[in-house]
Amino acid sequence: MLDNKNFWNRYAKLYDFEINRFSGKAYKEMYRFMAGVLSSDLDVLEVATGTGLIAVNIAAHVRHLEATDFSPKMISKAKKKKAPGNVHFSVEDATKLSFEDASFDAVIISNALHIMPDPVKTLLEISRVLKPNGLLIAPNYSHGHLRESTWNLNAKVLKLIGFETYSKWTPEEYTDFIRQNGFRVEKWQVLKAAFPLVYLEARKMSTGGI
Repeated sequence: MLDNKNFWNRYAKLYDFEINRFSGKAYKEMYRFMAGVLSSDLDVLEVATGTGLIAVNIAAHVRHLEATDFSPKMISKAKKKKAPGNVHFSVEDATKLSFEDASFDAVIISNALHIMPDPVKTLLEISRVLKPNGLLIAPNYSHGHLRESTWNLNAKVLKLIGFETYSKWTPEEYTDFIRQNGFRVEKWQVLKAAFPLVYLEARKMSTGGI
């Protein structure tokens, strides 16, 4: 499967700086929202953890957190951080997770679905490992507002350095995408960041959908 792995391996050393520089305020707001919906009796999976920024900031609010990414360099950097004892970092393919069915009470995937070649397959895997009525927290950048000329120029420049965006959604299109793939959206809100960032919480549908 084609992916951006080489880019993200190279980018690992800059990841924290860039997130804090362009989206730091929005991420702090996300941590607050997550803390309000998570609890100490939950086993949580984070898909596309990057260097573990979210994991180390919300670990105190859950029982156990499996933080995963497909980039070995990202996970290597995450493991160098002083993470709480209930966090475990590992390399995983989001479209082929190694965990058993219904293993987790909640799954977090932040700002990743738009850069995955097959986001539907990723949501299928997330649904598989989630318990019935499990919680999905899926913030995602929204690029659908950009004029086509601006978007095409930005996309071409980013592609030259190895970064590829496969999906472009408005906030409304993104929430519909989550609904259409087996989840009941309970909350969504647009936050200010480098691009508008849709913070979203949803529940795995018990019947129908995925």
